[in-house]
Amino acid sequence: MFEISDETLRLINKTCKRKKHLKLTVGYLTDNQSIIKVYNESGEIDSAKRYHYEIGSITKTFTVSLLSKYIFENKVSLNDSIQKYIKELKEDTCYSTLLRLATHSSGYSGSLPLNKREYFKIILGVIFGGSDLNKNNPLHMDFNKMKMLIERTKLKEVDYSWEYSNFGISLIGYVLGTVSGKGYWDTMNDFLHNELRLKDTYLGTSNNNLQGYDRQNNDCGNWQWDKENFISPAGAVSSTAEDLLKYAKINMYEDKPYLSSCHKKHGNGTKKFDMGLGWLLLKKNNNVVLHGGGTGCFSSFLGIDKENKVASVVLANYRLGRNNDEHIGMSLLESLQKSKDL
Repeated sequence: MFEISDETLRLINKTCKRKKHLKLTVGYLTDNQSIIKVYNESGEIDSAKRYHYEIGSITKTFTVSLLSKYIFENKVSLNDSIQKYIKELKEDTCYSTLLRLATHSSGYSGSLPLNKREYFKIILGVIFGGSDLNKNNPLHMDFNKMKMLIERTKLKEVDYSWEYSNFGISLIGYVLGTVSGKGYWDTMNDFLHNELRLKDTYLGTSNNNLQGYDRQNNDCGNWQWDKENFISPAGAVSSTAEDLLKYAKINMYEDKPYLSSCHKKHGNGTKKFDMGLGWLLLKKNNNVVLHGGGTGCFSSFLGIDKENKVASVVLANYRLGRNNDEHIGMSLLESLQKSKDL
């Protein structure tokens, strides 16, 4: 019987300190069994209740999973330019391909759709807390602004160096909504509920969602998203640990055959990671795929070892500093991997 390691518990306890309203959900999948544990400032609490969190950028993996489905069905091609689907764009201009968008090698700035001043303001809010940006979703963009930013960014026909881009993944979502004819929001909710069968995973927030809190234990509420926000494909999904472990299992066993393309290396990333489609692949072991996320006052992490058939998830209704969610998730995943070697 697998037990969470002392090192992982140490990281959990350290993370929980002085967070009065914390609900830290830690889950893992091993031997086809999902185990969920919930912690607060005082330690482990009853895990029977299902908590709904904003999962931020883990949304990107769902968006690109749908892209892989459309590729499998010959509705789109990875090498297509976005201009093929966004007819309002000027012709005879170089635009990114879907492949470059999915691997963060498109040349779009990591700060888009914010300007540099707005971008650094939100980063400072995340680091120090207490910022109004934690209470209101700063990532909002309508079609006209999206078109203006695309045309203002002059690109060349090259693979750019890796730069993580909310804007780039959002363009994939817009293309998918155009291809389906229903828009991204309805198309993605249909994919989540009817294709992946994740009943507690949805775009935006609902009355079921936990409230978020900043480092001073101030109530931050939830980021608001809507169908008109073109950044939704990069971070608008809410979910539970239970659903994310189901999603991990779908990816682990590739129950949907089109998902296999997401897990293959398609581009260079950082010193630690290669790029699949949407997913980060651990450079020292490409069988491990992962992604983290954060909104104003929420943190999330999902890691999957496809070879050892184990996964870990970490969700918090606080924006955890110093990548604490990732440290807990990776520590747990490494313990699960070791348990398979015994």
